Amino acid sequence: MQFDLDVNGRVRQVDVESDTPLLYVLRNDLALNGPKYGCGLGECGSCTVLLDGKPARSCVVPVKAAAGRAVTTLEGLGDRDAPGLVQKAFIDAQAAQCGYCINGMIMTAHALIARNPHVGRREIEDALRYNLCRCGTHHEIVEAVALAARRACTKEPE
Repeated sequence: MQFDLDVNGRVRQVDVESDTPLLYVLRNDLALNGPKYGCGLGECGSCTVLLDGKPARSCVVPVKAAAGRAVTTLEGLGDRDAPGLVQKAFIDAQAAQCGYCINGMIMTAHALIARNPHVGRREIEDALRYNLCRCGTHHEIVEAVALAARRACTKEPE
């Protein structure tokens, strides 16, 4: 079946089975490697994308459920030359070790800050509680999100 997907503000047409996981389409058909395959069960968060601005686990979202909705991947937030607010904060705070979970952490944090940049540590920890980091860098990740939130609120220089 053919589906028109609005990915990172650009409509892309894909020809896949309707129950194909969105993650597979993003990575294999559209060459977007921000979302990662982690558990395949929607549990770890490494495959997180934004669907209409809300975090979603793309490994368990069938492509048919994404049709007609805005899909944002890590690549849609910024790039190497112009990273997005949260991406820049993660870089500045050195909040990555192996980097496998970072896609989900950044996408979840981006959605959180977009909803309410005046978040405290408890809200950050709550929002990230279902994103797994096997390296144990949660403290640095929370600090990076707090930095991004401060910058969003105060227009603090990056």
